[in-house]
Amino acid sequence: MRYTPKDGFPYYFDLVKNLDCKPLFSSLSTIAFLNTINEEKAAYRYAPNKWNIKQIVGHITDHERIKIFRAFLMSRNESVQLWGYDQNFLVDNSRFEELTFKQLITDFINVRKSSLSFIEALSENQLKITGMARQYEITLENFLKSIVGHEMHHIKIIKERYI
Repeated sequence: MRYTPKDGFPYYFDLVKNLDCKPLFSSLSTIAFLNTINEEKAAYRYAPNKWNIKQIVGHITDHERIKIFRAFLMSRNESVQLWGYDQNFLVDNSRFEELTFKQLITDFINVRKSSLSFIEALSENQLKITGMARQYEITLENFLKSIVGHEMHHIKIIKERYI
């Protein structure tokens, strides 16, 4: 079966399934790429009513914050349904367009460092804990991988439609 972004977890996981979790979160490729984009380009929208690059980076950061919190609960054997969220609502109620692109990149870096710190403290047994993401039973490790898959999806869109 071929998944699409609307499928959520399975699509994002498919983008990274053969890669190891810790190196995914340690990679600096997204940060290096974002640092090539200037403030003017970061405010660009390829079509009306589409997010600009600043909003996409803010969304990627929000997504990681939310998903890492859920991963934390899962790692502690908290029986929780890994629910969805309204990404448009969160972006619409953010200050992403008021902040500089550098501020948004710095925030992303800080969140990523925190995520990596959390992941490095997990045991192999914790990475094997299972939970539910929508109708899919998944391991904590695969749930974590899907966070970077989500990031990769959006970076691909930036490269294809904005740059």
